[in-house]
Amino acid sequence: MFLTKFDPFKQMRDIENSLYTYPTANEGVGGFVPVVNTREGEFAYHVDVDLPGVKKEDIKVDIHKDVLTISGERKTKEEVKEEDYYKVETSFGKFARSFTLPESADVEHIEANCSDGVLEVVIPKLDEQKSKKTIEIK
Repeated sequence: MFLTKFDPFKQMRDIENSLYTYPTANEGVGGFVPVVNTREGEFAYHVDVDLPGVKKEDIKVDIHKDVLTISGERKTKEEVKEEDYYKVETSFGKFARSFTLPESADVEHIEANCSDGVLEVVIPKLDEQKSKKTIEIK
């Protein structure tokens, strides 16, 4: 089971963001929150993060005290030049998402791959037979 920390004030922030951020609550000058999909397979946990417009060099994946943190910064600039029309749109924002890793996660062998705007983090599970230890009674 993949666990995340409970945030009792998340709904309040979501309401505030929807009132003050234009055009969507997911983007703006203050930052952006990437969409994350998590799933558990037979041998590993998978975290897929949608990061459109984010370069691989601007993404950071850290583990500290069994918490996986994916952070980075998105910087995009769209420029349209036509004969009688010129438009420049820029968007930028820092992001960070954190996930508490279960005890069965093998933190020594985590892999991350970024392709086509999607970051995939694969967290292998520890072999239950190897992690199980029988204690001799003396």
